[in-house]
Amino acid sequence: QQLRTCLGKMVRGWLGLCLLVCAGAEGLGGEGLGAPALRQNPASSLMAQGFGSEGLRLQPSPVLVGESATELQILCLRGGGSMISKLRGGKKEPPKVIISGAPASGKGTQCEYIVKKFGVVHISTGDALRAQVKAGTDLGKLAKEYMDKGALVPDDVIIGIVKDRLSQKDCEKKGWLLDGFPRTKVQAEALAKAGIAADKFILLNVPDDVLIERCIGRRTDPVTGKIYHLKFNPPPETPEIQQRLVHRSDDTEEAMVKRISQYHQNVKEIKDYYKDITTEFNGVGDKKDLAAQITECIAKGPGPSYQI
Repeated sequence: QQLRTCLGKMVRGWLGLCLLVCAGAEGLGGEGLGAPALRQNPASSLMAQGFGSEGLRLQPSPVLVGESATELQILCLRGGGSMISKLRGGKKEPPKVIISGAPASGKGTQCEYIVKKFGVVHISTGDALRAQVKAGTDLGKLAKEYMDKGALVPDDVIIGIVKDRLSQKDCEKKGWLLDGFPRTKVQAEALAKAGIAADKFILLNVPDDVLIERCIGRRTDPVTGKIYHLKFNPPPETPEIQQRLVHRSDDTEEAMVKRISQYHQNVKEIKDYYKDITTEFNGVGDKKDLAAQITECIAKGPGPSYQI
């Protein structure tokens, strides 16, 4: 009886390794974790790739299969290091990233790089609220009162918008990039209660005087959504574009001082809340160099690794 039990465990273990090879071909790219070598000698191959002297240590039930017995639900690697990646259906989980920083810290520019590199869905609560303001809805009128004062829009106005957006299929498939949200601990807790969790929190640090200079020179193209700066990133000289540029009512020095003050009051709590997944960057300097650093962080930093 003991021999039969032992043989049963061995068979299940080798079956798990076979499924791992198959998952590697689809979800880990190329040969996955050295598929040819795994077929010849799985244990020694895994040890050679840094999984420790014991190679791959499987749990009693290393592979969990769905009720239909056709879909790989969970595949877990344990050994000389942390989990390689979270897998669903043999494929990697898409990135779930939050980028934060004071107004004019350069979040929008870095979001463009992140979207281009990882293909995630960019979600800006500011854009969504300004669309409501332009449409003259009740929500937009309420938001405008706070925006004109340089104050933060109340949590109950924007949390619902974010929760609904993140539940849509494109976000589930591609992953998402939350731009400047959550701003407060209350908002972060509301997302957590809704089952929404990020695995990267990117924080851009820029001195206050630089923020003010950046802000008061900003101009927005309402047609394309593109943001320019009269000094650092001048808009095209095309008369049509020049005429339609907008100087936001909250992009004045007086309003900016209030917004920065409120940002500093909230950012410490946010950093503490996401401390396990936070990486801070100097937001002053060459934007391409900064983008390269952020890309590396998302691809190889704490938490699941993503293939670029």
